[in-house]
Amino acid sequence: MQFVAASKLRRAQEATLAARPYSEKIDEVLADVAAVLGGEDHPLLAAPEGAKRLIVLITTDRGLAGPLNTNAIRFVAREITEHKGDLAVVTVGRKGRDAMRRNQVPLEAHFAGFGDKPTFADVLPLARLITDDFLSGDYGRVDIVFNRFVSTLSQKPVMDTLLPIQPSEDTEGIPGNQFIFEPSPAAVLKQLLPRYVATRLFHAVLEARASEESSRMVAMKNATENAGELIDDLTLAYNKVRQSNITREMIEIASGARAR
Repeated sequence: MQFVAASKLRRAQEATLAARPYSEKIDEVLADVAAVLGGEDHPLLAAPEGAKRLIVLITTDRGLAGPLNTNAIRFVAREITEHKGDLAVVTVGRKGRDAMRRNQVPLEAHFAGFGDKPTFADVLPLARLITDDFLSGDYGRVDIVFNRFVSTLSQKPVMDTLLPIQPSEDTEGIPGNQFIFEPSPAAVLKQLLPRYVATRLFHAVLEARASEESSRMVAMKNATENAGELIDDLTLAYNKVRQSNITREMIEIASGARAR
C-alpha cells in the first residue's frame, strides 16, 4: 500500500501544483472585480441577510490515511463550536459524512469521492448545487474545509471562504479602479462566477487528493516499520523462550541420567 500510494502521489501532486497558478489568478481577478462591483451587479457578490451558513467538508472515502481525516473533522467541529449559528454541511467523502452524522450536524448533501483522477466535470454538480442554493438565498456564506498539500510530510486543514466573493483590500492596484465590461458586467459575471466556484472546488479536491496519498504513504511506511520492529521483538522473545525450554530439557535429561 505504501508503494501504491507513492505511485499515485506523484500524479496527484503534479495535478495540484499545476492547478494552483490558475486558481490563484482567478481568485485575484474576482477579488479585484468584487472591489469595484457589488451585489447589485451579481448576487454572488452579495451576502443575503440572516441566511444560513454552508460548510463544504472534503475528506476521503477510504481510511488508512493517518490523521488526515481526523484533523479535518476536528477543524470543522471546532469551527462549528466557536461560531454557533444556523448552518448545514455538504460532505465530499464518506469519512466526513459519517462523522457529521455521528455528531448530528445537518447534512445538506453528500458526494462520494471523485476517485484517483478527479476531473473538472466531476465537481460541476457540486458547484451547481452550491451556486443555486446561494442564489436562492438559502445560504449567506459558503466555506470550504479541506487538507492543503504542503509537502509529502505535511498536510494542513484550512478553511477558505467561497461565497460571497471577498473584495480585494488593495484597490489602489486596480488601474483606474474600474473595468470595461463587454457586453455588460451582468453578462460577464453570469459566465465567469459559476466557473469561478467550480474552479475553487476543483482545486480544493485536488489538494485533498494529494494530501490523501501523501498521508497514506507516510502512514503505511510507519506501519511497515512498526510491524518490522514488532516482528523483531516477537522473534527475540520466541528465541528466549525456546532457549529456556532447551536448557530446561537438557537439565532434566542430565538429572535423569544422574539419578540412574
